[in-house]
Amino acid sequence: MLDESLETFDQGADSSLPDEEPPDSELDQVESELQEESARQKEAPEQAVIEAVPVAELTNDPVRMYLREIGQVPLLSAEEEIQLAEQIQAGIRAKKRLASGEITSPEERARLENVVKAGLRARRHLAEANLRLVVSVAKRYIGRGMNFLDLVQEGNVGLLKAVEKFDHTRGYKFSTYATWWIRQAISRAIADQARTIRIPVHMVETINRLLRIQRRMLQENGRDPTSKETALYMDILSDEDLQAIEKHLNTGAPLDPAVERRWRWAASKVRRIQRISEEPMSLETPIGSEENTFLGDFIEDDSLTGPVDAANKELLKEHMRDILNQLTERERKVLVMRFGLEDGQSRTLEEVGNEFGVTRERIRQIEAKALRKLRHPLRSRKLKDYL
Repeated sequence: MLDESLETFDQGADSSLPDEEPPDSELDQVESELQEESARQKEAPEQAVIEAVPVAELTNDPVRMYLREIGQVPLLSAEEEIQLAEQIQAGIRAKKRLASGEITSPEERARLENVVKAGLRARRHLAEANLRLVVSVAKRYIGRGMNFLDLVQEGNVGLLKAVEKFDHTRGYKFSTYATWWIRQAISRAIADQARTIRIPVHMVETINRLLRIQRRMLQENGRDPTSKETALYMDILSDEDLQAIEKHLNTGAPLDPAVERRWRWAASKVRRIQRISEEPMSLETPIGSEENTFLGDFIEDDSLTGPVDAANKELLKEHMRDILNQLTERERKVLVMRFGLEDGQSRTLEEVGNEFGVTRERIRQIEAKALRKLRHPLRSRKLKDYL
């Protein structure tokens, strides 16, 4: 798995990822999230990576082998990351100069070629040292329709993008910058490959953020957060509304009805995101250990009539026939055609009149007389139990 990842690095970045730089606001959000996890990982980085992966995945031999391999790669200091990033950028610039055809001096060409080689070595070094970062991000996406190693492979593509584009002068650590790109790569892969019903990439990122917030709140409060609680951290409400809600929660001060409505709307939006995040389940999913029973076997078919309803329907038909038989043949045929009692298709007075060769007014009179007969208590009494 390690060799496959490095082959991906050597082949270049995936063109499906955007070239736009991440905005500072999103990098700030990533940085704050990483700070919450950094203490444990600094104490035992190797063990932290392995513990981060669910037990079910650790039973997979390729996963265990990969985790052991990346755990043996030394971590870099911030100064080393900056030095490697500068070498990478210098190599990229040198490669562009060589490709331009402007270099005529053999000495300058040789110098630039050495700079390119140094940049490639630095690129590989920086990537190798951060493979465990990909694992720590990828494990957050387990259960989203892709197996763990595929998530890692897609995350490695994002890591490569970060390696090639990292600019330390923006003031962010490489881990912050790389995490953003790793998430982008994995989210796009899930959106394109994992779901039966495709959802936009930006919605995948919204779902990921929602899950991270809910996971953090569960750890802090010891329970699942409500949709209204989650909405306070999803950047749905304005700062003014958040301040008013915080004051209401802390002091019990009355909450403006308009703010309350917007809060309820934000909570409903959270619930919609949760519904979108749900994965469709196949009706062919095996149930139990025998694998000869499927989920679809336990789902009721609403289109089928139940035994009781079917029996009642047959009894109603019998009573209807008995009552209609008390009418004249013409009256019976008129009602059957007017109300579609046989084929479910009702006809107009004019259509029935044409069938009998009489006027529509005459059909109306026959219909009215037949209905008066049916309304007689002795006849209608039999149908009251079905009404």
